[in-house]
Amino acid sequence: MLRNALGKTFRFLGYTVQYGCIAHCAFEYLGGIVVCSGPSMEPTIHNSDIVFSENLSRHFYCIRKGDIVIVKSPNDPKSNICKRVIGLEGDKVCTSNPSDFLKSHSYVPKGHVWLEGDNLRNSTDSRCYGPVPYGLIRGRICLKIWPLNDFGFLRASPNGHRFLDD
Repeated sequence: MLRNALGKTFRFLGYTVQYGCIAHCAFEYLGGIVVCSGPSMEPTIHNSDIVFSENLSRHFYCIRKGDIVIVKSPNDPKSNICKRVIGLEGDKVCTSNPSDFLKSHSYVPKGHVWLEGDNLRNSTDSRCYGPVPYGLIRGRICLKIWPLNDFGFLRASPNGHRFLDD
C-alpha cells in the first residue's frame, strides 16, 4: 500500500514537472496574455486592457518601428512596461517633449531601441531614461483581447509624426 502511494506521488510529481516545463517554454518563447496598466499608451491601450504578446519576434530580431512591445523596465527590473518602438539602432529620433520649443535629436546606439508611450504628455519612456537595450524586450503585442468591443489588431500610432526618416 505504501509502495503504491509512493508510486502515485512520484508519477504525479513527474507529470507536474513535465507540464510545468512545457508551460514555461510556451510562455517564454511563444507568448502569453498580458494585462496592461497605466495611461501611457492611451488611446491605443487603456488601463486594464488585456492583450496577447508574442515572443518570437524578439528572438528573431523582427521588432520594427511602430510595434508595441513589452519591456523590462530600465528603472525597475521587477516590473514590465508597455511602449511603442519609435526608433531602432542607428535611427535619428526626437529626444525632446512635444511641448518643448526647441527640438533636440539623437541617434539610437547599436543594440538599443527608442521607446515612447502613445500618450506623450503622460508617459515615462526613453525621453526620460534614454535608449533601451534590445535584450530587455520581452515580447511584441499583436492583438487586443479585452474589451471585446475593441478586439483585434492594434491601430497605428497617433504620434506617427515622431517617426523620423532621416
